[in-house]
Amino acid sequence: MKLVILDRDGVINHDSHDFIKSPDEWRPIAGSLEAIAKLNQAGFQVVLATNQSGVGRGLFEVAVLNAIHDRMHRALAQIGGRVDAIFFCPHAQDANCACRKPKPGLLEEIARRFTVNLKGVPAVGDSLRDLQAAAAVGAEPILVLTGKGEQTRNAGGLPPGTQIYPDLAAAARAIVR
Repeated sequence: MKLVILDRDGVINHDSHDFIKSPDEWRPIAGSLEAIAKLNQAGFQVVLATNQSGVGRGLFEVAVLNAIHDRMHRALAQIGGRVDAIFFCPHAQDANCACRKPKPGLLEEIARRFTVNLKGVPAVGDSLRDLQAAAAVGAEPILVLTGKGEQTRNAGGLPPGTQIYPDLAAAARAIVR
């Protein structure tokens, strides 16, 4: 099985310091939806692994998160793309759960559900915690410079072997190659 794991905020859609709290606030980054469609057309299953602490903080309900994801699914469907599954951590940072990245719980759950070893599976994110979670399960950490990506690169401390691309479109071209 060909699999790609993506973070959501800052990779697929524009991020916000105030959280994406409604479908109206969800805005795709230019080229990101087309990149997902390109991955699908090349035979990849695309799975999201995203921290959504706004749920745990009481900023929005899971029903709103589902509506946000529905908007993303509809936008992807219009261009022939799809996300095959969404795994999210709803917990606030202080919950000390196993699923909040940088802990690998979300990615381990993906491995269990898809019955796949994540060694070498591309995992694209814009923050150090995305890359650390990927490295913890042997996935291939890929940093995009959208969202918090520039800050993450400039801060240093990236896992060994991290690949860096300007955006998801460039990362998808490299993954498909």
